[in-house]
Amino acid sequence: MDEKILELQKFIDESRRIVFFGGAGVSTESGIPDFRSQDGLYKQKWKYPPETIISRTFFDHNPKEFYRFYREKLIIKGVQPNITHIKLAELEKAGRLSAVVTQNIDGLHQSAGSKTVYELHGSTLRNFCMNCGAPYDIDFIADSENAPDKIPHCTKCNAIVKPDVVLYEEGLNDSVISGAIRSIQEADMLIIGGTSLVVYPAAGLINYFSGKHLVLINKTSTNADTHADLVIHDSLGKVFEQIEVHPLKD
Repeated sequence: MDEKILELQKFIDESRRIVFFGGAGVSTESGIPDFRSQDGLYKQKWKYPPETIISRTFFDHNPKEFYRFYREKLIIKGVQPNITHIKLAELEKAGRLSAVVTQNIDGLHQSAGSKTVYELHGSTLRNFCMNCGAPYDIDFIADSENAPDKIPHCTKCNAIVKPDVVLYEEGLNDSVISGAIRSIQEADMLIIGGTSLVVYPAAGLINYFSGKHLVLINKTSTNADTHADLVIHDSLGKVFEQIEVHPLKD
């Protein structure tokens, strides 16, 4: 076994309050494209730049074009949790991991069994009427392609239904941020994985960590590499498939 994997295993085995902070690289191995890689959404051509389309201003003024992009690129059905999601859920069940803080909106951590998950950017699985607050599932949004105007409308009041995702120009949820910060502050180990750490304010949350072990796992280098106790430049799946989960002993 690689020396870095052995060191990571040692860190995990001596920790009791691990927090995992993850980005798009966690879900790419489940077949969900990221935004900034060579094949990511930001490299593809649309009538408008993707960054513009998924902004609140664009949503308010051009919901039809927003949902055309959203349905095609952000609603991805049939995906399953991968080994990283599964191992993190096992670490939580074993009493070693206290929380997952994620920038992803796919709900795969919960599908794998994780209970304490702070979704910084919301979730495509939750959708609410902008007028009366009625909840709708992801299928309702997907099926809106068949609506006369291609926009999902509330069946109760006919107002537009909006995904519970944080668009550009919108602020993060206060309670989610507070929970994530508290978990990171109380952590004895922070594992950062699958993120380039360029999206703020989310990336700034790692500054609240003052525990014993800071680990970065990412295919490419990040601006936090020099601050970490251990840096592994590899895919998360290759790393986590080698990790053994040992329950805490009383």
